[in-house]
Amino acid sequence: MNTPSATTVSRRTLLGGSALSVAACAMGGTAFAATSADPWDHAAWIVQSIKQTKFPKADFPITRFGAKPGDGHDNTAAIAAAIAAAHDAGGGRVIVPAGAWNSGAIHIRSNVNLHLEEGATIRFSRDPKDYPIVFTRWEGIELMNYSPFVYAHGQENVALTGSGTLDGQSGPDAWWSWKGPWGGTVEHGWKEGMADQRPARARLFAMAEDNVPVKERVFGEGDYLRPAFVQFYACDRVLIEGVKLRRSPFWQVHPVLCRNVVVRGIDISSHGPNNDGCDPESVDMMLIEDCTFDTGDDCIAVNSGRNADGRRLAAPSQNIVIRNCRMKEGHGGVVVGSQISGGAHHIYAERCRMDSPDLWYALRFKNNALRGGLLEHFHFRDIDVGQVSRAAIACDFNYEEGADGPFKPVLTGIVVERLKVAQATRVLDSQGLPGAPIGTLRLEDCTFDGVAKDSILKHSPQITLDRVRVNGKVVTTLA
Repeated sequence: MNTPSATTVSRRTLLGGSALSVAACAMGGTAFAATSADPWDHAAWIVQSIKQTKFPKADFPITRFGAKPGDGHDNTAAIAAAIAAAHDAGGGRVIVPAGAWNSGAIHIRSNVNLHLEEGATIRFSRDPKDYPIVFTRWEGIELMNYSPFVYAHGQENVALTGSGTLDGQSGPDAWWSWKGPWGGTVEHGWKEGMADQRPARARLFAMAEDNVPVKERVFGEGDYLRPAFVQFYACDRVLIEGVKLRRSPFWQVHPVLCRNVVVRGIDISSHGPNNDGCDPESVDMMLIEDCTFDTGDDCIAVNSGRNADGRRLAAPSQNIVIRNCRMKEGHGGVVVGSQISGGAHHIYAERCRMDSPDLWYALRFKNNALRGGLLEHFHFRDIDVGQVSRAAIACDFNYEEGADGPFKPVLTGIVVERLKVAQATRVLDSQGLPGAPIGTLRLEDCTFDGVAKDSILKHSPQITLDRVRVNGKVVTTLA
């Protein structure tokens, strides 16, 4: 197996000439200088150092540009005209008033805040032809594919705010059946014999492994690769605040190669296939707070590119703080991986509440020897878990049957403090590989009740327990 090299990496090549540099523990050339032994000082530095969005006090209502509510009106052009006018004027808010507004893809430009007022709903078209082919990333691989419903590429100072709703109008009869076979909790519409994403997915993965140029990885009609709901790509200073997301086609909030990102107070509820809540991918300096996630996949999943494409881009996800969030249904509450070949480090989560019989894990790491990647410096504290159906914590290097690959996954430096779990099948499911054991995992002052089965420990020799109770008894080992 090959071992990843350094934690300081950079990424400076984007399609169309955009540029982005990501340096470990640094933002805008200002690095964090540790002055105390408390790792949470670094988390505080992240929150304080994120550069905020700021917009001129100028409003551009979409009705001024011909938008009309209700059925029978396509407002794609009107919304685009409002965004262009705001951008050309130096910035401001594009206002979506109360009402139901039909639209295709919306592309946000620099210095523009797309603001949905109370009672406003943007209903996105179910017709794939309303989503032009753009440069995007799909399951950790760059390609040309359908535009995300809300999209920005290479922009700065951009926002999506308000108390309104983004309705993807996805379901068994639109987008979801493209997944193919799936074992989710809702009907997704696919039946044996129907076309689905599997041939195109395999072709895309092969292209990435063969280093086919991204401009030649063109997908779209007939390929069934679903677009993301909201994707900001290679943007600086991003705010997503207050909005509700419903009925997503695929991943829901997906910032890629962005810096200075704040996701605050959003409400996500969509149980379709791969309906992850928030997927920060190769992101630096990010805050996720006061959000609610009720999803058909992971609630929050930190990623950094899949396999050869992730290693080519070599951009980790780093300096991310998650706090005061609520996780309901989903595969995992706070998850790292599995598209994690670029690595991840300095991820913090605190004061979150997780609870659902359909939530598999509270904290989860998933990787394999086809991905590789260096994962280190993870700190979690004051997480309150009602019920998870599998294990409270999972570390899995066998994810998607990738145990026999040549790229050594590294996971170390996990500290969990004051995790309280009312009901879980297991405390821990930790499975490393013979040549790549799980690294240090420390549990401090944690309580696990309602535990029905023993933990699973394979190639996991560095687990430390300090004041840990399982079913009311203090334990010093989980073996």
